[in-house]
Amino acid sequence: MTASAAIPRAGRLDCVCEPGGLERTASDRTGVALLAAGFALSILSQVLTLSILPLAGLSLAPDSALATLPFTAFYAGAAMASLPASLLLDSFGRRAAFSLGASLGVAGGLVLVWALLNLHFGALTLGAFWLGIANGFSLFYRHAAVPMGGTGRSGMLAVFGAATLAALAAPTVATQAEWLAAPHAFVGMAAAAALAHVAALACTSALPYRRLRAPLEHGTNPQTWRAIALPTAIGALAWALMAGLMGATPIAMIGCGLSEAVSGTVAWHVMAMYAPSLVLSCLPKSANPVPTVVVGCLLLVAATLVFALSGSTGAFSTSAILLGIGWSLATLGTTLWIHRNGTPSRWLLGIHDGALLGGALVGALTAGALFGS
Repeated sequence: MTASAAIPRAGRLDCVCEPGGLERTASDRTGVALLAAGFALSILSQVLTLSILPLAGLSLAPDSALATLPFTAFYAGAAMASLPASLLLDSFGRRAAFSLGASLGVAGGLVLVWALLNLHFGALTLGAFWLGIANGFSLFYRHAAVPMGGTGRSGMLAVFGAATLAALAAPTVATQAEWLAAPHAFVGMAAAAALAHVAALACTSALPYRRLRAPLEHGTNPQTWRAIALPTAIGALAWALMAGLMGATPIAMIGCGLSEAVSGTVAWHVMAMYAPSLVLSCLPKSANPVPTVVVGCLLLVAATLVFALSGSTGAFSTSAILLGIGWSLATLGTTLWIHRNGTPSRWLLGIHDGALLGGALVGALTAGALFGS
């Protein structure tokens, strides 16, 4: 294909250059770095938000059965955003699409601040929903990194692994934010969640222009839904188990008189969710899809068994760590699986991520039903 064949038609935003010519440039590396930074900031906001929602919901809910509704609304927003996020990437490009998601995160964080100051349960749920939408957009960062840097595997691992920094920073950020906002409980963390999305917006708005996917003439083969059905189903089950157990863990720990240890357990869980990606980014060739998924599933089963037998801080933390590592490997493995034999369409990628987040929503609802009983 020549450069003239790539000239865009009227009304179409595209790159007037030799296709694939930007694949391995400094601009490409800058894009990976900005996606990694934006994803880490988004996960920092997510950690702060999910640390707030179970206890804030318990305090503000008019009925105890509704206590996990904000937590559930977060995952509902994320699930609903996945397909629009995928399609917007093709229509407007990654810079505009990801900036829209981060903007909604800023708005959701501000609504959360207002809800906590005014003790308004409905606004708490709405803010959680908008923050969930932002999380649904940011989850797509890993797909945006796959076509970069040639094979794309190292780019995706680097973006996902960057969230380890969020786990390291979250406890300090939460402590300092709450100190600044005292005596208003959780308000500082909600404000910090909004500011994290402001910083993520700065990263996404600086992304260099790049087509998200290469045209079919380059030799890529589009996949069918049958090719992604199995990894999608496995991924959805992994997300359901992760959301269900992590929705139930803080409540179970409070019931065991371990409320002061909840934040530490959650921090270990988040660290375990993203640290494997950081390790595998140094050894990308070792990240084979099917073995990675199998190991992840075995760890998820182990985490479930440990949780069922837990009654101490150490046991709950062990369960959370196993759950985080298992979820990480299952998610990484299924992502590599759906990309290994060709380029999935934006519809298929949106459906895949929607199924994952739909599984998380089912898990959150299950945790709510168990708590309500």
